[in-house]
Amino acid sequence: MMANFSLFVFAAMLITYLQIKEAQSVGVCYGRNGNDLPSAQDVVNLYKSNGITRMRVYDPIPETLSALKDSNIQIILCIPNDKLQALTEPKEAYNWIVANVISYFKQVRIRYISVGNEISPVNNGTSQFVPFLLPALENLQLVITAFRLKNRVKVSTAIETGLLANTYPPSQSTFREDVSGFINPIIEFLKQNNAPLLANIYPYFAYIGDPDHVALSYALFTQQSPDPSGYSNLFDAMLDSIYYAIEKAGGENNIEIVVSESGWPSDGGGVGVSIDNAATYYRNLISHVKSNAGTVHKPGKAIETYLFAMFDENLKIGAETEKHFGVFHPDKTQKYNLTF
Repeated sequence: MMANFSLFVFAAMLITYLQIKEAQSVGVCYGRNGNDLPSAQDVVNLYKSNGITRMRVYDPIPETLSALKDSNIQIILCIPNDKLQALTEPKEAYNWIVANVISYFKQVRIRYISVGNEISPVNNGTSQFVPFLLPALENLQLVITAFRLKNRVKVSTAIETGLLANTYPPSQSTFREDVSGFINPIIEFLKQNNAPLLANIYPYFAYIGDPDHVALSYALFTQQSPDPSGYSNLFDAMLDSIYYAIEKAGGENNIEIVVSESGWPSDGGGVGVSIDNAATYYRNLISHVKSNAGTVHKPGKAIETYLFAMFDENLKIGAETEKHFGVFHPDKTQKYNLTF
């Protein structure tokens, strides 16, 4: 009897240890928008050698998926926005899952499928994809369910915080009235399928958007005391703003949030941009996530977070800062000496 009890205690301790270890994992997004980046196999080896156990992959490139085989790295597998219209056809959704999930699933740990990125009816750059998002989500989910993978692979989408209104204090946050017809059915879809919402959260952009009212220390996790709403850092305030908006949109407490991107540029000019600020942000974000402290609204809740991004990407379009979010240089050396 004592032996059985000891075995039970050991098993319980092991499960607890594995849950904590899992909760503390920090992922890194693997963007490929550069002409000087390492091979996919070298990138996977770099993840492994640095103890990075989660990766966001922005398109299902066979070279990347093959390199990930037997690596034990868990991935968010993304579908680019311009591929969604085809997936409104059930047959195309079936073919996509077979080609990019079933073909690799025994050797590649696919954790989430992100259907589109930052699609919004109020963003002229992505609004044309709005009609395709929910049908694509539903078709892909049907295939995942048919293959009995519903509890292992979650189908979701990644949003940006521009969908929110009344974000201060976070408890007053809602989704904007002009996006409710878009986001509410997605929230209902996630609730029905026990899937998280992916969210790209960037205190950097919130800070540069209003530097007169948003303190740099608040954005960098270095503020010493809470603000009047009880928050000592902007990341938690932004995350809780999304949680409150989800609850008011019918998600209640059933939908978790995965922070699918967060980062700070090291170069490219502009307010707040420096290698020191970027180093401070990434180090403090990693420390915060690993602490399992949670947020004001969700204390003690693990925050699954993916740093953006693995490398500086010299072909990124937009502001010059877009090219300088990497935590590694293209030569595979660390930029900030981070511990993952």
